Amino acid sequence: MAPYFGQVWLVRLLLQRGLAAVYLVAFLSVLRQFPALLGERGLLPVPDYLRAVRFRDAPSLFHWGYTDRRLRALGWTGIGLAALALSGVAERGPVWVPVTVWLVLWCLYLSVVNAGQLFYGFGWESMLLEAGFFAAFLGPSRMAAPLIPVLILRWMLVRTELGAGLIKLRHDPCWRDLTCLYYHYETQPLPNPLSRAFHRFPRRVHRLSVLFSHLVQVGLPFGLFLPQPVAGFCGAGIILQQLLLIVSGNYAWLNWLTVVLGFTAFNDGQIHAVLRIAVPAATPAPLAMTVCLAALAIFTLVASVEPVRNLLSPRQAMNRTYNPLHLVGSYGAFGSVNQIRYEIILEATEETVLSDRTVWREYGFRGKPGDPKRRPPQVAPYHLRLDWMLWFLPFSVRVGSGGLAVPGHELWFLRLARRLLEADRPTLRLLRSVPFADRRPAYVRALFYRYRYTTPEEQRRTGAWWSRQLVGVYLPPLSLRSFADRERAAPR
Repeated sequence: MAPYFGQVWLVRLLLQRGLAAVYLVAFLSVLRQFPALLGERGLLPVPDYLRAVRFRDAPSLFHWGYTDRRLRALGWTGIGLAALALSGVAERGPVWVPVTVWLVLWCLYLSVVNAGQLFYGFGWESMLLEAGFFAAFLGPSRMAAPLIPVLILRWMLVRTELGAGLIKLRHDPCWRDLTCLYYHYETQPLPNPLSRAFHRFPRRVHRLSVLFSHLVQVGLPFGLFLPQPVAGFCGAGIILQQLLLIVSGNYAWLNWLTVVLGFTAFNDGQIHAVLRIAVPAATPAPLAMTVCLAALAIFTLVASVEPVRNLLSPRQAMNRTYNPLHLVGSYGAFGSVNQIRYEIILEATEETVLSDRTVWREYGFRGKPGDPKRRPPQVAPYHLRLDWMLWFLPFSVRVGSGGLAVPGHELWFLRLARRLLEADRPTLRLLRSVPFADRRPAYVRALFYRYRYTTPEEQRRTGAWWSRQLVGVYLPPLSLRSFADRERAAPR
């Protein structure tokens, strides 16, 4: 197969370094956010969840006992191992060293994802697990780079891109009539500093961009297994689109991970023309490794049956895992695009008697829109999980002439409101700004706003990035005294 695909020592180098960098970011997010979201006093505590699920359905080290201290030990271990892989130290030893490092990284992050519930239900979590598992079999730098794991990761890239393209064509009509980008940059989960500039492009450019997206995601994946230079050309097109997505929005590490997978489309000759890195002499893979690679190929072929069925199905699922190990899954993104942006804004007051004159002060989140005058930040590849979950909440709300129809409040959201009333420090550290520092407010509420980008004239006049209009009350004022009954009535 080598003459057909070319040598892949440099490809392996880029894969290992790129995946290690993503793992480093992922474990940093674990340390900074997991305890407040899912810890012993989290919004969805892990101990409660794991008591209700079996190990075989959600393998996790935390089945043997969860504490926030153990979580932090796991997080720091993951950061240390990711740093070893990123620096190349892990690849300098015998075969078993990098294999062990990558498999331990995968096992640790699998333990987090399988205990993470809604806050770890994003498609790129499974993508990172799958890529990290197969990266374990790329071997050390002194060994000739094996082609099988590179091709398996290239097949993962095919499923990622084709899944994303087909889910668009099969779902929201705006992808078929080429109008989705009229709205996407304004309504995407976490806009970045350049999102509004992209939103202001002429509509002709937006339509051409959708056509380009369809070409890249539905057309180019079929060329990834053709001879060079065709495969490399297709990989370059995929990477180009991912870079455009990176500069136009915040999608955690989804796009960066896809860029790393895009390296699998090249061979050493193409990469050497850009990076000029010398390829050292390498020894053949030992027999045990060769046997493992053959087994890996067979496993991937068998496990690919369900993802292929999903790609062919008119009822294609956007993101789905078919085993608790998160290997060989189905991926996709943005099957539908909102045309209007709604935001839930949390506020608090220290006044114990409420009236029309009550002064409410707003909580500021790190990534999601809030203060209209605040410029959207660049946060990716870091993943702000709470901000993302708040973006999903308005999807279940019906807005009509009679006001809001709120079917019920998520349990984690009610617990968030309670933690704000308690001035819970781990929770407050997830936020950018807090109205009353460490003091407990008397009441907290949530308002429902419609947001849109300001026009150039409005921005010159007001200095605001956003214009917002109050639609209604999402959560009426609650105090700690009134909160217990409300939380017990929340849907689970």
